[in-house]
Formats: sequence, structure tokens, C-alpha cells
Amino acid sequence: MKKNRKIFIIGDSAFAEIAFELFSHDSDYEVVGFSVEAGYLKQDHLFGLPVVPFETIETVFDPAEVEFYAAITYGAMNRLRTRLYQAAKAKGFRPASYVSSRAFVWRNVEMGEHCFIFENNTVQPFCKIGDNVVLWSGNHIGHHSVIGDNCFVASQVVISGYCNIGRNTFLGVNATVANNVNLGADNWIGMSASIGKSTGDNLIFKGSQAEQARLTALRYFKVEEGVDGVA
Repeated sequence: MKKNRKIFIIGDSAFAEIAFELFSHDSDYEVVGFSVEAGYLKQDHLFGLPVVPFETIETVFDPAEVEFYAAITYGAMNRLRTRLYQAAKAKGFRPASYVSSRAFVWRNVEMGEHCFIFENNTVQPFCKIGDNVVLWSGNHIGHHSVIGDNCFVASQVVISGYCNIGRNTFLGVNATVANNVNLGADNWIGMSASIGKSTGDNLIFKGSQAEQARLTALRYFKVEEGVDGVA
């Protein structure tokens, strides 16, 4: 793919490394460097590219030529990613988005700026996705649903049709939201939690932990202790 745009990535964690890989090999962006706040600067280079203090980033990269993506997960209910995204914009940089070539995003989906959509997401017709939203791998976003600004949707989440997900909300792996449900702002939906009715703001919903059986796995399957099956 021809590289006709330049980008730097805010962050140097696992998400930043993944963003580097995806922007480099599945977009028209050339990654030219990384940036972290000075107090967290632990290395000068990553993947052979400079890691620059965020406080002085505009002296290294020209805001007129280089865009940015803040590869930050859901820390502090998405506030950290939001703060750095807004700070970079205030410095004059334009926010970039990534949509995997292996994602299905219907033609009339409305998507805001600074979004990151991983592979195998299905975003059905008439959906709206706000600014600064992350959809990790393999989610289903049902028709006519709205995801508010600054949300983070982990993998294999099902959001059914006509749902409204409030800003700053986090949905954990395998969470499910039923049709016509409105989630309030700042909701934390835990792993495998099922939400069947609308919620208020600033709430936590925990998924159920699987119950441990009394029998051990080896005893249940009648495997002799110490037998590992290696020939």
C-alpha cells in the first residue's frame, strides 16, 4: 500500500506496538515515531523510530505534515486516552483513525475522528460511532446503534440493534447488550456480563465467574495422576 501520509503514535505499550504494526502494514500511513509524556520516557527508540517527549512533540514533528494516534487503552475510564487525544489536537496535530481492511463497516455508518477498529468487527447499517472510540477484535455492533465518544469495546462483544452506549463506557470481553438498551455514561460492563435493560450513569456491572467443580479435571476424566500423554 502506498504511504502518502505520516503519523506518530502516542504511547509505547502493547497497544502502541500493535498500532505501529497495523498502521505500517494495513494503511496508507507511514509511522515516523512515538511519543510519551516526559515522566514516563523509558527508551529513546522503538522499532528503530524515535520516542519523543510529548511536551515538546511539535518541535520534532510538524503538525501541518504529521498526524497522530493515541494508542492508549481504557485507563481511568478512558480519560487518559481522551486527555492525550485532546492535548495533541490542541498542539495543532490532526487525529488519525484506523479501520482494519478485514472489518465489515457498512457504507452508511457515521464514524467520528480518532477511532480504531480492529479486524473482524461487524458494524451494521445506520450505526453511529463517536470520537475516540476503540473497537477491539471481533465485535458485533447492531443496526441503528450509537456508541458515544471515548468508549472502549473489548473483543467478542455483542451490541444489539437500536442500542445507545453512553460516553466513556467500557464493555469487557464477551459482554452482551440486548435490543433497544441505553447504557448510561461511564458504565463499566464486566467480562461476559449480559445487559437486558437500560442503565443509569456511573455504574459497574460484573459478569458471573464460572463455578469451580469439586472434582479435579484429571479425576473427572479418569486420568491417572502423573500420566502426561507424551509418548
